[in-house]
Amino acid sequence: MEAAPLRSARRVALLTNPTAGKGRGRRAGDVALRRLRDAGFVVSDLRGSDAAHGLQLARKAVADGAWALVVVGGDGMVHLGAQAVAETGVHLGVVPAGTGNDVARYLDLPRRDPAAATDRVIASTPRRIDVARCGATYFVTVLAAGFDAVVNERANAMTWPRGQMRYTLATLAELRTFEPIGYTLELDGRSHRLDAMLVAVGNGPSFGGGLRITEGAELDDGLIDVVVIRPMSKPGLVRAYPKLFRGTHVTLPQYEHHRVREVTVAAPGIVAYADGERVGPLPLTVSCVPGGLSVLA
Repeated sequence: MEAAPLRSARRVALLTNPTAGKGRGRRAGDVALRRLRDAGFVVSDLRGSDAAHGLQLARKAVADGAWALVVVGGDGMVHLGAQAVAETGVHLGVVPAGTGNDVARYLDLPRRDPAAATDRVIASTPRRIDVARCGATYFVTVLAAGFDAVVNERANAMTWPRGQMRYTLATLAELRTFEPIGYTLELDGRSHRLDAMLVAVGNGPSFGGGLRITEGAELDDGLIDVVVIRPMSKPGLVRAYPKLFRGTHVTLPQYEHHRVREVTVAAPGIVAYADGERVGPLPLTVSCVPGGLSVLA
């Protein structure tokens, strides 16, 4: 049997996405590296050429005995970090430098000040939170499996424009032809067939830069939150969108909320996204891993 690596509380792997936040990731990574080393940590400075390379570096650091993996970037970097450390006992620190930064919102981290965020990581003690598992993939925020996922799929296929405008154009394009989707949900083994605009599965309450689709989701209750938005008119869907930022969409008559340990979501032609990253086509089964992620916050 291979011996477990020796972990020192002074050994930290720092993984930076240099392209996050239009270059903010690189600058924030430089700040975090200095602060961590000034605090006495032995830091491995990791900068992947792409997501696959970054994950390879992160997993090697965990295997080599890192006490913590600190990621610099947005929710995509947190997603990558979770793949490396979930259910391992290695701690995850976050220095926000992306556009959405929903996990930073969950953990009440400074989102515009990398030095302050790094200092918060340095001063923190580990805290266990739940993580969601979908096959071999872990996610921390929300799995989107409806209109929002369709928009993501279209936007990712577009080469122009860049940034948020691409998602705005993809939303307008999909809205013209979008029709309610026929879903089959297995909620803790209970089967439901329904039509809906979207189904979202949340480990936490928000995604996409503060869209509180799974309002009320808690990070440490051992459950995942399943939100269904039943069919509504397209103008109604447009009017409902601003409510997501306040969490007041819960008053809509088309809104449903379930708390479960496991859900299977099935629907034709839908590719799901989690933490803003492409997971794969439905059907997918999502379960909660209680306390499966240790975070420095």
